[in-house]
Amino acid sequence: MKERKSQGQFLSEAACAYLDAHSAEKYSLAEMAKALYVNGSYLIRAFKRQTGMTPLAYHHRARCAKAKELLAHTDMTVSEVGEAAGFTSSSHFSHIFRKTAGCTPSEYRRRCRSGSPGGTEA
Repeated sequence: MKERKSQGQFLSEAACAYLDAHSAEKYSLAEMAKALYVNGSYLIRAFKRQTGMTPLAYHHRARCAKAKELLAHTDMTVSEVGEAAGFTSSSHFSHIFRKTAGCTPSEYRRRCRSGSPGGTEA
């Protein structure tokens, strides 16, 4: 028997798709809520209930995933990686990356290149 999805599940999936498609753009709850035809407060509550994180945290995680890929496989500078991942400030990129990955972008790159599995151990 097929399980039915709740309205919150549909909304969260749509929000994730929206955030993935717009990960390089500046985060705007108002724009996302408008695109999904819902109230912003309701969107945050439903998204957090389904995913365990806020849409902004998901947005940061998506950007950091792109940054990890670039750090591991390119010779771009950390600033260039941050910009390519959608961050407008190197300091903001470093702060969010450290909060999300548990290490700085430079440390992550060093660990990846030294062969440390996952590159995120402390």
